[in-house]
Amino acid sequence: MLHYARPLARLVAELEKLPGIGPKSAQRMAFHFLRAPHADAERLAQAIMEVKEKIVFCRECFNFADQEVCDVCRSPKRDGTVICVVAEPRDLMAIERTAEFQGLYHVLQGVISPQEGIMPDMLKIKELLPRIQRHNTTEIIVATNPTVEGEATALYLVRLLKPLGIKVTRIAHGLPAGGDLDYADQATLISALQWRREM
Repeated sequence: MLHYARPLARLVAELEKLPGIGPKSAQRMAFHFLRAPHADAERLAQAIMEVKEKIVFCRECFNFADQEVCDVCRSPKRDGTVICVVAEPRDLMAIERTAEFQGLYHVLQGVISPQEGIMPDMLKIKELLPRIQRHNTTEIIVATNPTVEGEATALYLVRLLKPLGIKVTRIAHGLPAGGDLDYADQATLISALQWRREM
């Protein structure tokens, strides 16, 4: 990095911290910003700051929102009797892109992972129970990724919810083991929702 001018080296170093961005990609992006009009760079910087300042977690489902309650939770067209539980907001967005699911969501903000020190009480699991009562929910769809951590989280939810007499289903069909919902195509996600199985 010594051969870059100091501000350029700093930009490359910051870009390398982004997920999926290696040194070459970071360099390409930095050179792009260097050649871009000043107004474009300023708009990008403002967009980043606006996200940091204005995006909050929905107080109902813990999705990203720009208000106290997100658009999905505010919609009167949503069916509260079915709640789809996902690990991250990006998983919610992946399912929403299918336009097939009309229920509500609950975002756990992660999955159980003892190796990384993430235990159930660190996730938004206890916040799910009052929502189930409030909406008279009859089915919970567990849509965590089919990884070891995703499966452990699904099993934990089953043990927690089954005694309450709630039907707990799991999306499975069409999703490869170890895959990410965020990378699944719409047809695969539609199939996974339609062919979910009871746990």
